[in-house]
Amino acid sequence: MTGETNLNELLRSMQPVLLTEEYVFCTLPPTRPIPELLTPMGTFREAEGLTLIVMKTQAEQAELPYSYPCRMITLNIHSSLEAVGFLARITAMLAAHGISVNAVSAFYHDHLFVPTARADEALQLLRKLSD
Repeated sequence: MTGETNLNELLRSMQPVLLTEEYVFCTLPPTRPIPELLTPMGTFREAEGLTLIVMKTQAEQAELPYSYPCRMITLNIHSSLEAVGFLARITAMLAAHGISVNAVSAFYHDHLFVPTARADEALQLLRKLSD
């Protein structure tokens, strides 16, 4: 299962879906374990610490400082990790409208974290791009 690589097919068939939960980005020192009450949507280890993408409510319950309250848009097409230009087209279009995006590519899909206040607008722009 390699996923789609054709840029036109990816854009035409991406089927963006906006999740209802609000997420935030947190960081923990490299040696600190992830608190048990957190179920991260994503993690990434850097030299400075462990980045966590978690629901805002969980970060607040764990009393973790956080940044970038956002909503997640999943692009429901199995995009190949080797696809060229897919996220570039999407992020350029969102940037042209002043919408920041933190993109995460997973094995099956790409996921876009966009500011909560602009999430509905971002979703509409993605749908328009796919038309």
